[in-house]
Amino acid sequence: MSASAPKSGAARSEIGAQTIVRTVLIAVLVFLALYLIYLLRTPLGWLVIAMFLAIALSGPVNLLHRHMPRGVAILVAYLALILVPIGIAALVLPPLVREATKLVDNAPKYVNDAQNWFNHNPTLHKLDQQYHIGTNLEKKARELPQHIGDAASTLSSLGSTIVGSLFAALNIVVLSIFMVAGGRSLLERGLELARPEHAPRIERVADRIATAIGNYVGGALFQATIAGITTFVVLTVLGVPFAAPLAVIVALFDLIPLVGATIAAVLVGIVTVFNDFPLDTIVWTVWAIGYQQIENNVIQPQIQRRAVEIHPFAVLVSVLCGATLFGVVGALLAIPFAASLQIALREWWEYRQAVAVDLPPGVERPAPPEAPDEELPARIDLPPSAEPPT
Repeated sequence: MSASAPKSGAARSEIGAQTIVRTVLIAVLVFLALYLIYLLRTPLGWLVIAMFLAIALSGPVNLLHRHMPRGVAILVAYLALILVPIGIAALVLPPLVREATKLVDNAPKYVNDAQNWFNHNPTLHKLDQQYHIGTNLEKKARELPQHIGDAASTLSSLGSTIVGSLFAALNIVVLSIFMVAGGRSLLERGLELARPEHAPRIERVADRIATAIGNYVGGALFQATIAGITTFVVLTVLGVPFAAPLAVIVALFDLIPLVGATIAAVLVGIVTVFNDFPLDTIVWTVWAIGYQQIENNVIQPQIQRRAVEIHPFAVLVSVLCGATLFGVVGALLAIPFAASLQIALREWWEYRQAVAVDLPPGVERPAPPEAPDEELPARIDLPPSAEPPT
């Protein structure tokens, strides 16, 4: 007994040392993996964006593939993708630059009009005398043309940032082209690495995620198109200049969940102030509030009800987290990412439930047998010959 006790104590101490070493090694490996992900965060982010872009364009590519070779279908889809931002820039930037130049040239006139408005209004005139608002505005207006050179130098310093963004966009497009060109073969090669009993469930998850992302992107684009068309009609009726560029801006901001439509409405409202204040501003404000209610309660639910089924609280949290981590791109990808995560977690939970009842994956638990409609009699009368002897 005395000899076995030290041996058991030594064995326990050896097991404890092995556990400590294993735990420390796992912690170090996890730390190194997270640090590596941090170092590679930029290309990994490009890869994620390219994957979502490939999934979103796989639908149009498959549709075009019915009428032309797949390579030509991919070329047409990505040419359209590249031409869209070029067309938007050609439509929005020239009037924006022209109006900015006109604003700088007419700034003194606007200040004089504001000064006259202050002088004819007793309350504003009193505030002007107390805080010298008109004098300060006139001073800033005279200094505004002098700052054009500073603005030009600031824009020129952003050249490296623009070039870097174009380089990132080019890499993302190329990566997504490879993914779309690979098509189903990439998924099939990945499934070969999984267990045979897990492959059907993984394939089903991938198909459901692809469908959800494709439907979400298509629905968001359709919703933004409706917002842009209705904005163009309203601004044209009101006679607001540059209705088409403003409508494009509204459509682009409408793609940003939760806050995009509100920001666009405020920007257009500022433009209406310089056109016919206060009539155009009041009409636009009423229209913007009413349309956002219709979009949030009618248009968006009808478009997205088959795409993603996520609780509004989860949508808000995912958008806030995505915007904080990756800016506007993170806000755009937050909802489809949350939908993909929800689909994966739901399939994993169903798999765990199937394992818990010792059923093979993908096999549903059989329903319990139904009770008979007629109840058995409470007492069965036996014939006299079958009665037991007394």
